[in-house]
Amino acid sequence: MTERKPALLAAGLVKRFPGVRALDGATLRMDPGSVHALLGENGAGKSTLIKILTGVHRPDAGTLSLAGRQITLHSPLDAVRAGIGVVHQERNLVPEFSVAENTTLHRTPTRRGLVDRDRMREDARRSLELIGLDLDVDTPVKELSVAQMQLVEIAKALSGDNRVLLLDEPTSALTLAEADRLLEVVRRLRDQGTSILLVSHKLEEVFAVADTVTVLRDGASVLEAAPLAAHSRDEVVGLMVGRSHQQVTFPPRTRDEEGPAALELDSVSTASGHRDVSLDVGRGEIVGLYGLVGAGRTELAKAVLGLDRITDGRILVAGQEARIGNVGQALNTHRIGYVPENRKEEGLFLDQPLTMNIAATVWPRIRRALGYVARRRERSLAEEYTERLGIRTSGTGQLVGQLSGGNQQKVSLAKWLAADTEILIIDEPTVGIDIRTKAAFHQVIWQLAADGMAILLITSDLPEMVTLADRIVVMRDFKVTGTVDNSHDYAETSQAVIGLVHHVDRPAA
Repeated sequence: MTERKPALLAAGLVKRFPGVRALDGATLRMDPGSVHALLGENGAGKSTLIKILTGVHRPDAGTLSLAGRQITLHSPLDAVRAGIGVVHQERNLVPEFSVAENTTLHRTPTRRGLVDRDRMREDARRSLELIGLDLDVDTPVKELSVAQMQLVEIAKALSGDNRVLLLDEPTSALTLAEADRLLEVVRRLRDQGTSILLVSHKLEEVFAVADTVTVLRDGASVLEAAPLAAHSRDEVVGLMVGRSHQQVTFPPRTRDEEGPAALELDSVSTASGHRDVSLDVGRGEIVGLYGLVGAGRTELAKAVLGLDRITDGRILVAGQEARIGNVGQALNTHRIGYVPENRKEEGLFLDQPLTMNIAATVWPRIRRALGYVARRRERSLAEEYTERLGIRTSGTGQLVGQLSGGNQQKVSLAKWLAADTEILIIDEPTVGIDIRTKAAFHQVIWQLAADGMAILLITSDLPEMVTLADRIVVMRDFKVTGTVDNSHDYAETSQAVIGLVHHVDRPAA
């Protein structure tokens, strides 16, 4: 019996950057009609490998083959022409374009030198049919939900009959229900013969859908194209981090009940559409804010920071009504900090060093009489919080944009700790972060609360919520549907939370 040729084979890949050997002989084999997981910590070489497979980088050594035919990719367009589709973690759609225009963007059909819109729509419908998505192809992408956008990304990657599909953290911005739907699409595509590479830090998803697995560590393959069913979760994590990994659990913490709550929202309504929202966060307490994408969680946080208008109700800080007009006032007057979800656009200066990023929130305090910032004090702060949070860097002068995602998130947190915040709002703290860095980040958040900080935690990662939160406030349609006291028993708490997520108001009898 003739052995099937791999749908894609990357053999002995080496890639060097100045001072870094990002890939050190890595090998990846994907079989036809299978889901193959690519796992590894941040910095293991996954992103570099994906960029080689999509023509962004060329390897210094090694070969690429599709269906047994060796190929050389000089650009992303070469990868598209070869039949390799990719869905990146950060969406790459044009919001003002229609679903049809986005889906056929790399293969726009023409007739007599003009765009053939009828054929464009037909091609788009065919791609949507492959993933079971029923959409009007003339709908502008900006009108779609986050989950629909992600599915359109997949349809776009499948246009032109691509038989290899690379998915990089495809569910990072999706709720549990939306992620389940996307994984069903992945299974359907596999059954139709598509070879799929899944890059994900969510091991529960990997074990739910993947057939085989490759694990990268320090740029090398430490497990190659192995049947996933033959390995336990602990074995896979051990290969990723180079040692065994234990699920982190934390001892109970007690809220400081003396005096008023650190932060309280009393029947708050906002210009964004929140109605009668009430919640409180005590000193030394982590309160989770959970809900589907679009439930109004981030918008509520921004209203607290003065970035959205409060139309009714009150915000109280330490029992006193607070009228907050901007982030500076939230920090300097009320000691409220905010670690945003989109750290690259809202939280950090990527083209500046750690020193400037960590000290940014305290410049008014370290500015000299003539208006100059004390650089020595900047360095001192950067060194203190680099050590405290375990930020992996070549030095405090390193540009933040050169750090891994997990270390960037630690820098985003460090700048608020440097400002002596007493209340911290943290939005999606571990999206795109590997399992060991996530555990370390959880330890930091827990310890901040143990030291007396009041933390409002927004996360779509329900296991993360159950691990960290003392109470979980559930939102739907910009309203609070209920609060769950967290027992830290995942089955019990998650069932209660999901019940509130899908709560439907019933008219009075």
